Amino acid sequence: MKLKVMAGHGRKKVLEAAAVFLFAETGPATGLAASLDREGGGAIQDIWQLGDFAGRKDQLSVLYTGEKAGGVRRIFLIGLGKKEAFSRDIFRGAAAKAGQAARSHRLKDLVVVLDADYLGISWPEAAFAAVEGVMLGLYRFRGYKTKIEDDEPDLETLTILLPDAQRLEPVKEAAVRAQTISRAVYLTRNLVSMPSNELTPARLAGEAKALAKRYRGLSVRILEAREMERLGMNALLGVARGSRESPKLIVMSYRGADRKQRPLALVGKAITFDSGGISLKPAEKMEEMKSDMAGGAAVLGTLQAVAELKMPVNLVGIVPATENLPDGGAYKPGDILRTMSGKTVEVLNTDAEGRLILADALHYAQRYNPEAIIDIATLTGACVVALGNQVTGMMGTDEKLKELIRKAAEETGELVWELPLWENYQEMVKSDVADLKNSAGREGGAISAAAFLSKFADPVPWVHLDIAGPAWLTKDRPYQPKGASGIGVRLFVKFLQYWLEDS
Repeated sequence: MKLKVMAGHGRKKVLEAAAVFLFAETGPATGLAASLDREGGGAIQDIWQLGDFAGRKDQLSVLYTGEKAGGVRRIFLIGLGKKEAFSRDIFRGAAAKAGQAARSHRLKDLVVVLDADYLGISWPEAAFAAVEGVMLGLYRFRGYKTKIEDDEPDLETLTILLPDAQRLEPVKEAAVRAQTISRAVYLTRNLVSMPSNELTPARLAGEAKALAKRYRGLSVRILEAREMERLGMNALLGVARGSRESPKLIVMSYRGADRKQRPLALVGKAITFDSGGISLKPAEKMEEMKSDMAGGAAVLGTLQAVAELKMPVNLVGIVPATENLPDGGAYKPGDILRTMSGKTVEVLNTDAEGRLILADALHYAQRYNPEAIIDIATLTGACVVALGNQVTGMMGTDEKLKELIRKAAEETGELVWELPLWENYQEMVKSDVADLKNSAGREGGAISAAAFLSKFADPVPWVHLDIAGPAWLTKDRPYQPKGASGIGVRLFVKFLQYWLEDS
């Protein structure tokens, strides 16, 4: 999609559609929107006075102006709700609604009429949220359809319209940044949406190699099973034993800062299909387990965004990738696995496989002497039970990391909620016959999983993000169509921005 930023008085052609956003209870329109309304004979004023549009959150009205409104054929009037409840996330959702309205009207071009003063946020922030909302709200995965049944075309051009030219440069910079990050979310959503017969561990490794070729500063190394065996990664290899697909440990590095600067490490779980192994899952909704690699996909998407934005940070992304399937050679309940760290793990449940592959990946990450490690994983159904499907569970050992992630979460709308990780929880993962056990039962399941992971991140500052709830959506949200949400990319990019500011 082509992105433009221009001033209102620079318009020379008739516009197919313009999106105007209004609060409830604040009057019909101000600024550039009011100017458009006057030129169009007061259509916005009329619908407001008639009470047919009241600015309720997500309310949409389409006004046909007969091309009088400064050369605009249609105005998409979108409500923001009450001003005291306004947030950037609400604006992202409203912008998504504008983009979806343009597509449903089979339009190829959309103009967003921006008035940051009216919204009460900065002009770059407003532009950033508008572009994110439109792009993320228009995503759809149709990669395997042989026939497209609807005739709604993809939007070809998005224009951000400003009242004057003095703000063009900072707004343009913010808009391009938002487009870059949204493209990285698209990559993540595409990977998570792919079926597991297509997105094997080898294919995921191939996607990482393609990124490294495309972006300067990115490099990749793929560890094969033989090298994992040499390193003693028997937890990752144990999970992989039931699959005919060879496991891969994807290691991506981005250098955007001085070589002497220690990197941050992102570790993402990538079970490209999870049947539960010998501890077989129920058949219902098992098809969604193609999404059990959403954490790994988020790491790849983040590295794409960081490289394209040329962020001045050193970053290592580590993605252990395998399938978890039952087979005559599959690992079994009661098995004991020796991890790369040397710690032994008693397997009580083969469906608690994510923490096993992450155990070796977290320990491997320490080879890079990172300043901090953050892992992201669709790890536990227990986290969904605790927090629902809209919030990421956060646990960790470092207060600064957690605070910066919280701040980034509030900014991006990718919300997190901290669960406790007190010392007494460590008792839950102790085994009678090995150092650790990979399952501590149903009570506090998300916490015991994090307690297990902490053993392999220590002593590095570390945070664990459990995205089992928000990684795969069963119904549409304002700028997240159902299916793969791509969660984690926007959160990580904003976190890295705050991390650099705090350094």
